[in-house]
Amino acid sequence: MRFEEYRARDGLGLAALIAAGEVTATEVLETAVARAESVNPTLNAIIHRLHDEARARAAEPLTGPFAGVPFLVKDLFQDIAGAPAHYGCRGLKEAGYRAERTSEIVRRHLDAGTLILGRTNTPEFGAKGITEPEAYGAARNPWDTGRTPGGSSGGSAAAVAAGIVPLAGANDGGGSIRIPAACCGLFGLKPGRGRTPLGPDMGEIMHGAAVNHVVSRSVRDSAAMLDATHGPERGAGYHPAPPEESYLSAAGRDPRPLRIGFTTRSPVGTEVSPEARAAVEDAARLLADLGHHVDEAEPAIDGLQLAKDWMQMWFAQMAASVDRVKSLTGCGNDGFELDTRAMAALGRAARADEYVAGYNRWHEYNMGMADFHDRHDLFLTPTLALPPARVGEIVTPAWQRAALRVLLPLGRGVSRLLLKSGVVDQMVHENLRYVPFTQLANLTGAPAMSVPLHWTADDLPLGVQFVAPVGGEELLFSLAGQLERARPWFDRVPAG
Repeated sequence: MRFEEYRARDGLGLAALIAAGEVTATEVLETAVARAESVNPTLNAIIHRLHDEARARAAEPLTGPFAGVPFLVKDLFQDIAGAPAHYGCRGLKEAGYRAERTSEIVRRHLDAGTLILGRTNTPEFGAKGITEPEAYGAARNPWDTGRTPGGSSGGSAAAVAAGIVPLAGANDGGGSIRIPAACCGLFGLKPGRGRTPLGPDMGEIMHGAAVNHVVSRSVRDSAAMLDATHGPERGAGYHPAPPEESYLSAAGRDPRPLRIGFTTRSPVGTEVSPEARAAVEDAARLLADLGHHVDEAEPAIDGLQLAKDWMQMWFAQMAASVDRVKSLTGCGNDGFELDTRAMAALGRAARADEYVAGYNRWHEYNMGMADFHDRHDLFLTPTLALPPARVGEIVTPAWQRAALRVLLPLGRGVSRLLLKSGVVDQMVHENLRYVPFTQLANLTGAPAMSVPLHWTADDLPLGVQFVAPVGGEELLFSLAGQLERARPWFDRVPAG
């Protein structure tokens, strides 16, 4: 199968060719492998090859909506028994750690018929909106290899944008599906809390703020994969109500006229570039042309406090992740990046009552969104506040790194002083200046999506975000399908 024929179809399209006998799963897989071998040395999107395992599976009878379709999974919370599971962490890499069990989400990917040919690059523990782990090096954006594909699902997004696979596994705890989708010109939907499985090793991550799904080139691939992977799993703490129809059906019909509120104002008071504002304003005009009512509006939520509460939870997650890896591998602090150790130290420095108070404020944000959704069906924002950053641009300043090397060994007391010094406010403004819009959907458990409707004057993708009410995945897919039909993006691909 020629690469041009391969890239001209989405996952469901490839599955249809295989089912019709026009091409074999092995032929499709070898096209994907050849593409990976050609572009991955530059992109560094795939860090663990599973070519032989995929070839063996391609020779077997396969069923499911994606039977025979090449696929990649993220090297974070998407484990395959016996395969490397390093999560961007040097300690796990040097220990040669391999997963003991296959994650439920991956089992469902396999049940859908996919051929998993590798695992994709991610920042250490998924903790950044870029993909530049010290353990594996930076992933690069196919639209401009000097720029980031975003994070933390940056390897998956780079691989899909480059045409290695039509869709790939991703997950999202603060924007990690939507951010790389926006950077790479892809569609990325984050399902709502509990919609997809995280077991069997855990019931939820960060109180359900993190969820599994995919990044894809077409809306229907994302919808069909969510049809294949959503639903209750053994031991889950709660089971969201199932959709009234299949997500694939929802993607194929236009929604009713919607009330959509939009903003281009950063919730943390940081800069929003003219290109990001233009992306939203252009989307608003397109929505109005499609018959939707669009007005400037935003929820009554303290965005800075929400960001601080999200970061407090993130710091605590880093502390738990570091401790778990030390227990698994016996590694010391040198098994982790300095930034990770700093986040973990701040996580340990918070008192339990402060953590609970921050978590309790999540309900305030839920109520703020409920009030907003009384008046508007959807909330439209930029996905990124700025165009994709250059590789190496988002780094902790040298003076801060030097200070951290001195202060971190001094223990919890010093970390506690740092926590009270205003350093978290500084970290919010520095670390979220590219991505201040995405964390809202994670804390409220709402589904949200990034749609590739805009490219900058430099031909860089810059998606826009829609946030739905809890349980609103069908509504998002319906609108996304309408937007895709009105302004197709599938054939807009990077050169090379």
